Amino acid sequence: MKKALILTMLLGIFLLPGCETEAKRVSYNLSQEADNFNDIRQITVINCLQGDVLFQMTGRMSITADVSDNQLEVVVEDENGEYKKHFIGLSDNVTYVVEDITADDVEKYKYTLNFNPNMWIPYDVKTID
Repeated sequence: MKKALILTMLLGIFLLPGCETEAKRVSYNLSQEADNFNDIRQITVINCLQGDVLFQMTGRMSITADVSDNQLEVVVEDENGEYKKHFIGLSDNVTYVVEDITADDVEKYKYTLNFNPNMWIPYDVKTID
């Protein structure tokens, strides 16, 4: 009886950590697919003070939030199998959203980066007669 109780306790100790929720497993698998450049993601960077979109970046990319430097590190793979690394600086009033927008009609090695033209400092051309 004592041996059966000890055996049951040992099995519980070894099997219990193996239990995970389906959501955790799916989340891990989705992260792995994205980090292996198999999914199409879109990053939207937002100025929270103005409510304006600063820019968007869309493509197959791996994204890491570097909390120590307060930035996002974005790695993309181009059509030649080469990798490019981009940095997005964050602050108290700048935030971001990352969406998985995987679709069949997007090329594997293309990515786009769209800036909001209203966020650039306006430049007036003055003509002197």
